[in-house]
Amino acid sequence: MIPSIRALGIVAVLLGLSLLTIWWPELYLLRDLCAAVIVAASLLDILLVRREPMVEVSRELRGSVPVGVWSEVKLQVTNAGGRPQWLTLHDHHPAEYATEGLPQHITVPAERSARLTYKVRPDSRGDGHFNGVDLVSVSPLGLWQRKRFVSLPQTVKVYPNFRAISQYTLLATDHQLSQLGVKHRLRRGEGNDFHQLRGYRAGDSLRQIDWKATSRYHKLISKEYQDERDQQILFMLDCGRRMRHSEAEGGHLDQALNAMLLLAYVAAEQGDAVGFHTFGGEQRWFPPAKGGSVVRQMIAGTYDIEATLEAADYLEAARQLMPLQRRRALIVIVTNTRDEDSDDLVTAVRLLSRRHLVVVADLREEILDRCQAERVGDLDSALRFHGLQEYLESRARHHDLLRHQGAVTMDLLAKQLLVALVNQYFTVKASGRL
Repeated sequence: MIPSIRALGIVAVLLGLSLLTIWWPELYLLRDLCAAVIVAASLLDILLVRREPMVEVSRELRGSVPVGVWSEVKLQVTNAGGRPQWLTLHDHHPAEYATEGLPQHITVPAERSARLTYKVRPDSRGDGHFNGVDLVSVSPLGLWQRKRFVSLPQTVKVYPNFRAISQYTLLATDHQLSQLGVKHRLRRGEGNDFHQLRGYRAGDSLRQIDWKATSRYHKLISKEYQDERDQQILFMLDCGRRMRHSEAEGGHLDQALNAMLLLAYVAAEQGDAVGFHTFGGEQRWFPPAKGGSVVRQMIAGTYDIEATLEAADYLEAARQLMPLQRRRALIVIVTNTRDEDSDDLVTAVRLLSRRHLVVVADLREEILDRCQAERVGDLDSALRFHGLQEYLESRARHHDLLRHQGAVTMDLLAKQLLVALVNQYFTVKASGRL
């Protein structure tokens, strides 16, 4: 309980009256009478406010919200008392969330409820914890303010923002991946698995003709094949310190997760199984699975993954993966390497290539491309340019070593990863190497 502004104003008037008694002693009686009335009113106000029933508060919040997007939080305040309540309300949201609309001042009529809404914007994935609500109410006579904390513990899951991913998956459903830059090469009638019989078309090879069906129908019938289904795609996702790098489009790890989920959706549509294994301070294993729910399962398994401060141990991750994934699979390693990682990654790829087809998606920072495009006009810029060229040449030699071990390498920006991975997936499927 603290005095209200109204009470402080009354006390200020009483002090002014006390000062006037210095010059007009006859005001002593009026001052004492006013003081007695104020004290009595204050005590009565305290008694009245303590006898009032407490207002009740409830919160309505979705169990999951997207990162970086404004989401609404609804609060309902119920007043069971016989007089209106003038309240100031503040919700204890996670400290790292941006908010709009707090604190709020509301009036709740007697024996009625009032609803209010404010917005939150989480800027990182993971679990967000709401603790409770601070309520400040005004006493019946307006002389006191009563502050109370209402415990309302609630946890919300903050998922990646899949608005763009949803658009991509919709295009994939409509077979319009070319709008994203995905080059799905159509190989009419070719593939590994038999798909159907159809009428002969100009350009079909002789080996596609089904002579038994041709003799039966008295016209040329061709066999049509499709890319092999029921294959396995497995991501090895680096969650170490190198993936903490952030750019305008988001952190490297966030963009890697988005690309992984889009490829998971496309692969599931192709009848393949998809899983992941994380390393670099965050170890999680999701065995390859098929079906329309696999993407939702992967979202639930990765929404709270954050890049750690640990260094990625590629060889140890490969050793852990080998007994877990015994069937041949397309292993997609998404990472961000440096020169000192070369030997460790090459050894890991050599180990994995004994059984699997390995793709290494090596992300590079966008600032490298910007520095390379800058004009060289003085000594400092010349030294920077040559240092960058030496680094990029070393990176290219490192990728040559990986290709020598049988891996497919991709040197690209994080923002290019999403489309490039899907393109690479279709290329591998078309090649029959898997």
